[in-house]
Amino acid sequence: MNEHILTEIRNRLGVLTLNRPQALNSLSLDMVRAITHALLEWRDNDAIDAVLIDSSSDRAFCAGGDIRFFYQAGQWTPQQGSALLDDFFTEEYALNHLIHHYPKPYIAFMDGIVMGGGMGIAQCHSAGKLRIVTERSKLAMPEVNIGLFPDVGGSYFVSRCPGQLGTWLALTANPIGAADALHFGLADIFIPSEHLPALKASLACTDHGDIGTHVREFAAQFDNQDISVLALQRECIDRHFAFDDVPSIMASLASDSTPFAQDTLSAMKKRSPLMLCVTLQQIRRGAHMSVEECLRMERSMMRHCFAHGEALEGIRATVIDKDMRPAWSPATLEEVSPQMVEAFFRPAWPHHAHPLRCWL
Repeated sequence: MNEHILTEIRNRLGVLTLNRPQALNSLSLDMVRAITHALLEWRDNDAIDAVLIDSSSDRAFCAGGDIRFFYQAGQWTPQQGSALLDDFFTEEYALNHLIHHYPKPYIAFMDGIVMGGGMGIAQCHSAGKLRIVTERSKLAMPEVNIGLFPDVGGSYFVSRCPGQLGTWLALTANPIGAADALHFGLADIFIPSEHLPALKASLACTDHGDIGTHVREFAAQFDNQDISVLALQRECIDRHFAFDDVPSIMASLASDSTPFAQDTLSAMKKRSPLMLCVTLQQIRRGAHMSVEECLRMERSMMRHCFAHGEALEGIRATVIDKDMRPAWSPATLEEVSPQMVEAFFRPAWPHHAHPLRCWL
């Protein structure tokens, strides 16, 4: 088993612990493979009733995919291992699909930073999902900040947030806390971080016949006093983000002098103009698609994204050189054409050859 993924079985409970704290548990290909291996093995094991995924770090559940690897692999030749980039996204999305439909209760301790790929391994949508947030939770889909788009099934779960909240989340790349995550429908239960070890211990010695009831009864003793800040801005968000093109959204925000609208506009101006437009179309399309269709669409989009080069420039500016001055291409929203956006949605493979044509 991978040293960055610890596994154990406690009284019919399979426990996966992300253990790469120095990288905020950023996912490598080996980690994706280790998680997938464990989940497949436990799915078909009658001695396992439920799965818990957590972190050994108090700073992060998972900060996403390993974007330093993305940058390196995006510049490698085939002899250097460039195919590993394709392998990563194909296998990560297959894992996202496996988690989404996992047939046993799937409990995620979303404590600390939960971004990008971290959201993908937490957003189970089966009947047994239990997504737990704490006062330290910081959720985000920050991809447009580095020239990417909200992947790992974001087309599906972001587009299904109430009203236009998901559109706001995708286009601003801003983080949200526990109260907002609950309001967005991206989390189910709040439990203070200091009580997670007690919950984990209780799960290891309880009957898992109705694990959801057990977790909710445990959580009932805690009262999250925090108010969803974005719930208070719901009317504003729904009004400005109802448009189906980015220029109209930004013009609407510009006409609103409130601090929230202006802060939102300021955040969007820092993002890739092209990927803002691509992401808006992605979220609109994903709202009418199955999770399988979303993941297949995203797999083609990711191929186009690295071929274009926007992601490499975004990662360079934010993580490699850290100059925070990406040279976006095109540089302005006015230069983004419908043809440029549509190119990201063209199939990268014939249907019969798509790497996600079959599922685990």
